[in-house]
Amino acid sequence: MPDFSNPHLIEFAKIGDSGLGYISVAENETLPFAVKRIYWTYFTPEDVTRGGHAHYELEQILLAVAGKIIVTTEILSGEKKEFVLDKPNVGLFMPKMCWHEMQYTHNAVQVCIANMEYSEEDYIREYNVFKK
Repeated sequence: MPDFSNPHLIEFAKIGDSGLGYISVAENETLPFAVKRIYWTYFTPEDVTRGGHAHYELEQILLAVAGKIIVTTEILSGEKKEFVLDKPNVGLFMPKMCWHEMQYTHNAVQVCIANMEYSEEDYIREYNVFKK
């Protein structure tokens, strides 16, 4: 069983074939949390870095359903990792208290599956506050 205190990749089933195309499915039974919110980002310029924050309680799965997204993570222990999301059936589980930054290709479309509804109070936007 994966360690849900650390960021890690989750591979969703890829159903279909190259002649017909593929479908991947995420259902509450196959996710590490109940889904409360889904949102997506797109048309992010390549020279823009998004993220630059952590969350007190939010857990999420990031997917690049088109293009490529490079996600850099840091957990409280100081361990840093870089993940490349470039397959629509592979997502990145992001635990709470995980600082992250994201860099996109021009055609990237990111979908986020989250365990909470939006709450500005859940954001840690200052790196030095995160490190405390």
